[in-house]
Amino acid sequence: MSVDNTFESAHFSKMLRTVDVPGGVETVMEGQRAFGLISNAFEQLNGPIVVMGYASQGPAHANNLRTSLREAGSDVPVWVALREGSPSRELAEADGFTEENGTLVTPDVGLKNAGFLAMLMADGSMAGQGEEYLSKMRDGSVLGLAHGYYEGYLESQRRTIKEVAPQLAGVVGVCPKGMGPSVRKLYEQGSGINSSFALSSGDRQRMTDLGLSWSMGIGSPYTFQTTLGKEWRSDIFGERAMLLGGVHGMVEAVYAWKHQKGIGGERAYLESVETLVGPISKTISEEGLTGVFEALGSEKEREEFASAYNATYPVLKHLISKLYSDVSSGREIQEVFDDYSLESPKPQVDGGQMWRDGEKVRASMTDEQRRQIQIEPAVAGMYIAGMMAQVDVLRANGHYWSEVVNESIIEAVDSLNPYMAHKGIAFMVDNCSDTAQRGGRKWAPQFEAWLRQAVLPVVDGGRIKDSQKAGMLLHDDKDYMADFLNHPVHKALETFAKMRPPISISVTG
Repeated sequence: MSVDNTFESAHFSKMLRTVDVPGGVETVMEGQRAFGLISNAFEQLNGPIVVMGYASQGPAHANNLRTSLREAGSDVPVWVALREGSPSRELAEADGFTEENGTLVTPDVGLKNAGFLAMLMADGSMAGQGEEYLSKMRDGSVLGLAHGYYEGYLESQRRTIKEVAPQLAGVVGVCPKGMGPSVRKLYEQGSGINSSFALSSGDRQRMTDLGLSWSMGIGSPYTFQTTLGKEWRSDIFGERAMLLGGVHGMVEAVYAWKHQKGIGGERAYLESVETLVGPISKTISEEGLTGVFEALGSEKEREEFASAYNATYPVLKHLISKLYSDVSSGREIQEVFDDYSLESPKPQVDGGQMWRDGEKVRASMTDEQRRQIQIEPAVAGMYIAGMMAQVDVLRANGHYWSEVVNESIIEAVDSLNPYMAHKGIAFMVDNCSDTAQRGGRKWAPQFEAWLRQAVLPVVDGGRIKDSQKAGMLLHDDKDYMADFLNHPVHKALETFAKMRPPISISVTG
């Protein structure tokens, strides 16, 4: 598939390059912290950069932009806008955004003065209050979104941002391919998280220059082009699938499966979670998906991988296809807004015995012991089958290869899984946006149920009898492994894995 994926930017033309992908090419911007180039676009604004919201993405964008602009020798101010009583005020003040120095303001003040507004508050709040907020923005200001949830919400209401706020000069999206804390931590380490850029409205060249400056300013080593429609679909879908919900449901199912085989709790944790967030993720990051299969040391282990892959792929392809349909239709977006409106609580995700066992494992394990953890072949086969099902669903729905491999593979192993490795599932899930947290909590039990009921019995050598009548997938004898080994995603992943952050994230806190 040939993709028209070019950036219209004279300002950044020397930093653009074309990369080959299966069936065509895509264009990316190579940023590499060249902060001296970002000041021009921001200095043309008619007011300060205002970051509204200080939860998952807000601190990263506000702090990174402030530092980058200073390094560029620019005096463009960065403000944070928070309501009185916001639980985030103390964190913002600790980061140097204060009323005394004029950089911590109320939403009304921020909206009326912003030349560029990065609207980064919780998605439910954005849907509920976005129209009121945008109506207060000055003529000629620019709206920035860190993902397309708000545009998706309006689309579900058959409206557009242009209709809600006709006075805006443009709307751009810069969407990091990782959670906000990763964006901040990697920036501080001298690295960064890649982002996608989407232009929604406005003068194409000016908005492109502004969006690419924003992406470089938060530290993105590479920036990929997409649309807000594709971005919100892939983002909301990915976090409910294998980035959060799918991987959570999978390790819960595998842990219970290990227990049924008489394996003790701490060892079961090692053979479900630690193998996945350790050697499996590390090998995918460094050697690709097929590298995991090739790393298996015996024919028996490869057979276990293949058996698990063949049992898992058709089941999760079915579930993930349904998930994508629910996201694309707007149903998942509406649920997030309903939860916000009803002030629905979020259940604890790490209250079970599995995660208590995990606390003991992490507390006692030395670095050398962690390095000795082996790839568990069946877990690897199931996990990679889920990733491949997600890849195929995204490609079938027209997403760019850069988006496909980042939302299905790279973000998982380089940005999210290190958080689960460090402190468990809650530390991973609850460092994400409210939309991601709620989506992961909703879909994890569905992944767990499908795996326990329709996959693991087959991995153990059984068959699902009369599966069509039972409403389950019919397991055929197709060799899905052959499709996996010859899949075009490996070429795409090889291309975009070269653009992964130059420094691996070091998680603390």
